[in-house]
Amino acid sequence: MSGLRTDGALRGDPIAMGASPSMEAASRSRIMVSHGKLLFFLFLLTLPLANPWVRGDGVGYYAYLRSALIDHDLRFENDYLAANESFLMSRVDAQGHLLPSMYTKTGYVANHFSVGPAILWAPVLVSVHGMVLLAQHLGVHVAANGYSHPYLLSMAVTTASYGFLSLFLAFRLSRKYFHERWALLATLGIWFASSLPIYMYFNPSWSHAFSAFSVSLFLWYWERTRERRTMGQWSILGLLAGLMGNVYYPNAIVLIFPALEVLQSLRSTRRSSVLFPDLVRKLALNCGVFLAVFAASLLPTFITRQIIYGNPLETGYPPLSTWNWTSPVLLKVLFSSDHGMFSWTPVLILATAGIFFLIKRDALLGLGSLFTFLAFYYFIASYSDWDGLSGFGNRFFVSLTPIFILGLAALLSALSDWLGKPARAVAAAGTVLALLVVWNIGFIFQWGTHMVPARGEISWGSMIHNQFVDVPLRMTHSLETYFTHREDMMQHIEREDIEQQKKQGTQEN
Repeated sequence: MSGLRTDGALRGDPIAMGASPSMEAASRSRIMVSHGKLLFFLFLLTLPLANPWVRGDGVGYYAYLRSALIDHDLRFENDYLAANESFLMSRVDAQGHLLPSMYTKTGYVANHFSVGPAILWAPVLVSVHGMVLLAQHLGVHVAANGYSHPYLLSMAVTTASYGFLSLFLAFRLSRKYFHERWALLATLGIWFASSLPIYMYFNPSWSHAFSAFSVSLFLWYWERTRERRTMGQWSILGLLAGLMGNVYYPNAIVLIFPALEVLQSLRSTRRSSVLFPDLVRKLALNCGVFLAVFAASLLPTFITRQIIYGNPLETGYPPLSTWNWTSPVLLKVLFSSDHGMFSWTPVLILATAGIFFLIKRDALLGLGSLFTFLAFYYFIASYSDWDGLSGFGNRFFVSLTPIFILGLAALLSALSDWLGKPARAVAAAGTVLALLVVWNIGFIFQWGTHMVPARGEISWGSMIHNQFVDVPLRMTHSLETYFTHREDMMQHIEREDIEQQKKQGTQEN
């Protein structure tokens, strides 16, 4: 089950052409550095897209940090009352006061959003707060309230940076099993043809870019230490597992990877009756350490749940017992016009199919990816709000970004094997991915400017017409406005969102 890269002579690798292993290592190192620089350069080019605003779900995520840092408590009245109108309209009465239903039995404002993003923002935003206070002391007029431009810009750039790290770690993981060209193309394809850009740049106060980062970091470290992990490394893995859980609760599903690793170790050693008892004791101890650190790492979640809800295990979401476990909407999650994962972001069809080729390359990594995807898929399909409401695509699956990059790299590598010529495979793959990226950018533009409804089902006929007719006509002017009059543009989008919510509410009633 070990992962061996087998690109060989077909790909023109130095060692396959008679070069020594040291020459091959040096060549691949140079390629890796070159591709890493390219990814970083592209990230710098896209960084101006980072949108410094707190909106929607982001109000709840950002409130943990802003309230603790500025108000020194977890009472979120100030944060909610300062929120955008479309977030606030269902949470206040006619006088502008928070509804009684917004308060929990502990007297705190309900906030079911996770605390993990605040943990990852904290190192940067605490430093920014210190600099703002220093600037005030020096006579510079800037509000130290968590909402002025230094805070929001730092928040947006930090989110984008974590999103980039999720991609870079997944790229590093993929290139261990596939040629760098396929790892690079897969990374670029998922970066620009999936839902990730929305939560990396446009809605940076939401949790999904952080979720992708935490899963990428966990998988990168799990693979780096797998099958030879020391107790100390099991502890670090438990810490990273806790980070995943603090950021996004369903990320606990990713623990399938170490679970399969343990089962594989037991299976491979069971043939030896002498070694088996020692292995069981060692694995039991290491797993115990892992689980203990994992539980301890979840303390930020447990503590905030206790403060807000009076119960460390209360999430604020509908109880799991009320979910549709026996009637999951399996087809809708994938193909619905209401934020279907495959229908909105078709690159994920290729990435998911590629998981089966990943299994052929490395059974443990591939089966872990497959079982994790299937469990995550069933979990989301059983949730009442499986469509993610107003997100782009099915935003919940952004957590699986590294798995999709691995799957897409595996598919591209298999395509190269089938065609027999890397240059031909690169041309074919690059063309398909470029078309998917262009399609995705146009779709994102439609969603962001409300050419298609942000909530509920869309008309595919209107959407396709817009892609070829209206998007090319409006894109240039809208991009110019995004960079030169962004605040006005965001206010316009907010007003349109409110009108759509009111219209949909009227239709439902």
